[in-house]
Amino acid sequence: MRLLFAGTPEVALPSLARLLASEHEVVAVLTRPDAPAGRGRRLVPSPVSVAAQEAGVEVLTPRTLRDPEAAERIAALDLDLAAVVAYGGLVPAGLLDVPRHGWVNLHFSLLPAWRGAAPVQHALLHGDELTGATTFRLEAGLDTGPVYGTLTEEVRPRDTAGELLGRLAEAGSGLLVATVDGLAAGDLVAIPQPADDVSLAPRLTTDDARVRWEHPATAVDRRVRACTPAPGAWTTDPEGARLKLGPVVPRPDAEPLAPGALRVSRAEVLVGTATDPVQLGDVAPSGRRLMPAADWARGARPDDGAVLGAG
Repeated sequence: MRLLFAGTPEVALPSLARLLASEHEVVAVLTRPDAPAGRGRRLVPSPVSVAAQEAGVEVLTPRTLRDPEAAERIAALDLDLAAVVAYGGLVPAGLLDVPRHGWVNLHFSLLPAWRGAAPVQHALLHGDELTGATTFRLEAGLDTGPVYGTLTEEVRPRDTAGELLGRLAEAGSGLLVATVDGLAAGDLVAIPQPADDVSLAPRLTTDDARVRWEHPATAVDRRVRACTPAPGAWTTDPEGARLKLGPVVPRPDAEPLAPGALRVSRAEVLVGTATDPVQLGDVAPSGRRLMPAADWARGARPDDGAVLGAG
């Protein structure tokens, strides 16, 4: 089949690679325009754009698919199917039926659970023990289209969003190719999603990533892992400056501390929550790289009982 691949971040690369290696023809790649990155805020192409250019595939980077020129170019590709993995833009209703088999999206949850932009983060934030990936046909609603296939993935106790998403991206690439193969063979039927058990997964904001030490240790742990690596969990240090947090470890064996209160030793830094303390892993003061919490404490010298998150 003649395919358009739509994707932008690194998580879409396994699927692009599998489709390029398949019997199908990726005739073009649709990705978001170059975006500013780094301290110099230079415009850089997306990871999918770089991979497509290296493979010699035409790259389309419209600012919006409502642009008539973008719609005309997609229509001119004479597509059988468009495959979508984390494109990051809305496909207008007028384009949904342009490919003969429509647009197939690989979504990193077991739909109808966690419809939206951040399904993996919300699965971790809510303590799900099982998640997965789904291929479905795009329609006008938010991740509401009928399902072609699913796979399941166990959520490991210490998973971060980045780690879990990486596994789902690799496994999901196989599911996507199998879905394309089934549509090409004509033996794959989409099944409507159930009307119940729907949950939404909006993008996590910087405020969502702020740790609330008055919450239980399990909730603090989940929030930090859900926000790693993005948008990045954080709190404020005893002086009120922002302090980025890597994953923490609940410590039910430690003496209780008031929420946000620090206990510092040569080997570890503990912070109080509504239940057990947690042990800080890596932290990063504003403008600096991640470092072990004990190294940060040696330099910052907070007093025992000093409080994080008050500023």
